Amino acid sequence: NSDVDAVVIATHISSHYSLAKKALENDKHVLIEKPMADSVKNALELIRLSKQQNKILMVDHTYLYTGVVQEIKKLTKDGSLDEILYVDSIRANLGKFQSDFNVLWDLAPHDISIVNYLINEKPISVQAIGKSYTKNELESIAYLVLHYKSNKIIHLTCSWVSPIKIRTMIIAGSKKMLVFDDLEQKKIRIYDKNFQNGITSNDDILEPKFSSKEGLLAMAEDFVSSIINDKEPLSDSTSGLEVVKILEAAQKSIKNNGEKVFL
Repeated sequence: NSDVDAVVIATHISSHYSLAKKALENDKHVLIEKPMADSVKNALELIRLSKQQNKILMVDHTYLYTGVVQEIKKLTKDGSLDEILYVDSIRANLGKFQSDFNVLWDLAPHDISIVNYLINEKPISVQAIGKSYTKNELESIAYLVLHYKSNKIIHLTCSWVSPIKIRTMIIAGSKKMLVFDDLEQKKIRIYDKNFQNGITSNDDILEPKFSSKEGLLAMAEDFVSSIINDKEPLSDSTSGLEVVKILEAAQKSIKNNGEKVFL
């Protein structure tokens, strides 16, 4: 249909590649739900097609557009936290169990995309372990560790089998530490704690203000703006590819009992 300029794909992960490929081949801009594709090979092919067709290929990493993550990004850029030493994140709830890919592919893209956005460094290796407690044998709880050339470490917990919903990320800087709890009204708390000289200090807890604009709205506006102005969106296909690289490596690590997989 030549009247259609853009397509939004929000389907099972296993269908992302084939549907996005058809849309691009038919000269449509594409906004695709996370993760962008089910393999690095397929993600690269979608990027190749989008460049060939001169079309926007964007991934719905909604958190990047939230006022909270934008505020945390500002804090990392202005030196308020200083160097990020580690991130410890838990994303858990009871269900919804997916039928085609495990809990990492379902939940981890949120936190991986946030970490990749905040840290100006790519991980060099990945380790993951997971267990299945469902009939389809897909891992329903998993632990993912990202290693970096610098001394930082990122640890993500993803679970479909938690009795309570948890959306918490601890970001530890060498100067201050931040807790992002997406279920709280005041989502960001900054603690004046650090590890200099082996001493921790604890002064007042800061609760910075941030934009309350809906992340999905900001993301959709960026998609439209990118099409109209022929520019790359914040959550572009390259950021989508980097997330898929980590997920694919994590899958290999799980199958090899937590063996370190180099990127």
